[in-house]
Amino acid sequence: MSRPRSANGDLERVWAGTGWSRKELARRVNRRGQSRGLHLNTDASRVRAWFAGQRPQPPVPAILCELFSEHFGYPVRPEAIGLSADADTDVGLRYRPGLAATVAAVADLGRNDVHRRDFLRTAPFVAAAAVAPSRDWLLATLDATAPRGGGRVDHEQVAAIREAFAVYQEADVMRGGGHARRALAQYVTGHVLPLVRDVDPDTDTGASLFAAASEQTYLLGWMAFDDGRQALAQRYLVQSLRLAQASGDAKLGAHVLAGMSDQARLLGHHQESLQLATAGRHGLTRAYSPACAADLWALQARAHATLGESREAAHAVVESEAAFEQVYRGEEPEWARFIDTAYLAGEWANAFGDIARPVESTRFARRSAAEARNQKRARRGALSQAALARAALTSGNLDLETAVHNANRALDLAVTVKSSRCTEAITDLRARIQPFHTVAVARDFDERSRLALAASRQS
Repeated sequence: MSRPRSANGDLERVWAGTGWSRKELARRVNRRGQSRGLHLNTDASRVRAWFAGQRPQPPVPAILCELFSEHFGYPVRPEAIGLSADADTDVGLRYRPGLAATVAAVADLGRNDVHRRDFLRTAPFVAAAAVAPSRDWLLATLDATAPRGGGRVDHEQVAAIREAFAVYQEADVMRGGGHARRALAQYVTGHVLPLVRDVDPDTDTGASLFAAASEQTYLLGWMAFDDGRQALAQRYLVQSLRLAQASGDAKLGAHVLAGMSDQARLLGHHQESLQLATAGRHGLTRAYSPACAADLWALQARAHATLGESREAAHAVVESEAAFEQVYRGEEPEWARFIDTAYLAGEWANAFGDIARPVESTRFARRSAAEARNQKRARRGALSQAALARAALTSGNLDLETAVHNANRALDLAVTVKSSRCTEAITDLRARIQPFHTVAVARDFDERSRLALAASRQS
């Protein structure tokens, strides 16, 4: 006779704290799964079975943790709902006080990223796990003192690491985040982290090395973000922030928070995106970077826009423009190299697009597209052409021909890079243009984009 299942009282207690019905929990699970292309078919009776002790199949446990974490505002882990954790789920998600644990977390992320293609693919993005580290970083940054003394790593080694960063950053910008991430992960785990383990960040060279390691870990996160690997990206970014804190480089930490803000907004966590951008700007009071400030104001504009706060969004764009006018390239770090007109004007265009101001959106998108074309930056060009197409579709005088022309240009650029953001932009344009399928140019774009999207899913 089989042993009866034990009821999962932990899951039921956490669920009861939300105030949701079983049907509502099932609906939320299905909706979150649908956002990932999954059809989970969860219903109230399935939820009742979970409470009775039936274990939901992956990725449902991760989705449950994600939903509960978002509701309560703090991370809810699998153990808290009576479900044993996937060994991967917590890797790199915690912002740890100890630097040895941080270095070990980056090493785990890098090794698994290189050797396991599905590593963290079904793990959740946990918004609450992003906001808490920003508070820890800000408090530590405002209280920090400058490092002193020498170290066992010399400046030539740090310079070589930064040269490698420049190469990989350019590869990301020109070819998309999915192009060279694993090669960078291999470089970080094999060449950078062994040096980091042996230095004290409270020395000049140690601080420089920790900053260089933070830059590369950030770039790994950004590449994963652009490649659609959101759980992996979040974990890299959290650890990058901790390394930046250890280095004492406030500008770099603010830059990492900009990446975290961008990711939170893309995934629909608009309030958290705003909080992260604001925390980054506050951190710059200790060491100012006009380029980073321009970026954070641009991301704040996008967060306000997605929250429907039109006046605040427009004000943030003005502040971003003002900060960008102060940029002197010779005084900005390498990681700020691509915080330029192509990037910022594209973000300003999208902010105005989100608050239904197509005239301003068109003006900025044209500037961005022109700069991207001059630099042969296909990803940024695709995103800016998509913004132009969207503006043409939402203007008072609908211009379908112009919209489709720009949509086709966006598609031509998008297929040359490995970027999930470009794929999502084309998917969005396809949905916006489909209602005009009776018009030949719209039908042609629909078919071209359908084939391109199908090919990208197979690659």
